[in-house]
Amino acid sequence: MGVLVCCDCFFYRKSKTKPNGKKPPPEEKKQYLELEYTKIRVVDFDLKELVVLPREIDLNEWLASNTTTFFNLINLQYSTISEFCTGDTCQAMNACNTIYYWYDERGKKTKCTAPQYVDFVMSLCQKLVTDEEIFPTKYGKEFPNSFESLVKKICRYLFHVLAHLYWAHFKETVALELQGHLNTLYAHFIVFVREFNLVDPKETCIMDDLSEVLCTPAPPPAPAPAPSPSSQNHVTER
Repeated sequence: MGVLVCCDCFFYRKSKTKPNGKKPPPEEKKQYLELEYTKIRVVDFDLKELVVLPREIDLNEWLASNTTTFFNLINLQYSTISEFCTGDTCQAMNACNTIYYWYDERGKKTKCTAPQYVDFVMSLCQKLVTDEEIFPTKYGKEFPNSFESLVKKICRYLFHVLAHLYWAHFKETVALELQGHLNTLYAHFIVFVREFNLVDPKETCIMDDLSEVLCTPAPPPAPAPAPSPSSQNHVTER
């Protein structure tokens, strides 16, 4: 089997009317956008504080550390529902109105099932983040000139997996009571890639509705109302 080295996506749109002039049925409601689910998080503070580059840390070191962490966390999140993501249930790697394809090293376009696609993603990411020549861990070892472009590739792949989790497997995630973990992971990831311009906004726009909800810092709680004079105890002189 040839090594799959890159991917692309295909956007398809539904026409507003069918050939017979009738309007198509309304689009499926996105369960993951409902307030009862979006409000569930593991943390409730501003995630931007977690992604800003610390003054004493080298940029490449920061990117390497966070990219490796996101790879491990997204791989773990996917594993929780992997038994539901099969060649029968997910015959294409899709999210919203997008189908993702791979191109092999000869440039041949390949349509994969979702589990195949995710396996290719995770295998490639594992290979890259454990390669000492690309993600060096020894002191004094230089990062390659291609490091940033490889980080961008990894993040693009990982976004595809997150988008598929929401689009195809959110119900299973809710059943496992893991939506809070998924929401927090997604928001943290999006804030990170935005901070360092690691994924083209045209790539992530299919999930902009969710990103807007999850990545906006929650407003501070309203102050408790001051007690009214009538509610205070009064001492009556006798």
